[in-house]
Amino acid sequence: MELDHAVLWVESSKRALDFYVEVLGFEPVRAEEYTAGKARFPSVRVNKNTVFDLMEYGELLSLVQEFTGGGKDIGGAPMNHLCIAMSQSEYEAVSARLEARGTKPKPGGEDVFGAQGQAVRSVYFNDPDGNVLEIRYYDKSE
Repeated sequence: MELDHAVLWVESSKRALDFYVEVLGFEPVRAEEYTAGKARFPSVRVNKNTVFDLMEYGELLSLVQEFTGGGKDIGGAPMNHLCIAMSQSEYEAVSARLEARGTKPKPGGEDVFGAQGQAVRSVYFNDPDGNVLEIRYYDKSE
């Protein structure tokens, strides 16, 4: 099994798309179709098999609540955070772009457990809509 996608509630899909592409370095998916009104929301590609959908809750909340049976307030809450594993160089580049935007990530720790074992380091921060994200990297030299 593997993770196919996660849906993030956002206030502005355009603003979220800019953040996930420009700061985190993800590839946009269906951005042109969204802008042209041919897709309800854009996505960003995390890896070859996983995307994050950037869904505006103001417009799509009631639809999502109806077909998912999600929470009465926001159709699927609560979620604690999403963690994104990356290489050390990607981690350093994302951290630098966050700081350049005035975001100071909060340390998540060193030698912390995750899906791939013990990660070397991690930090937490919020996207523009308050979704909590964690980035981390693992020692791949082993």
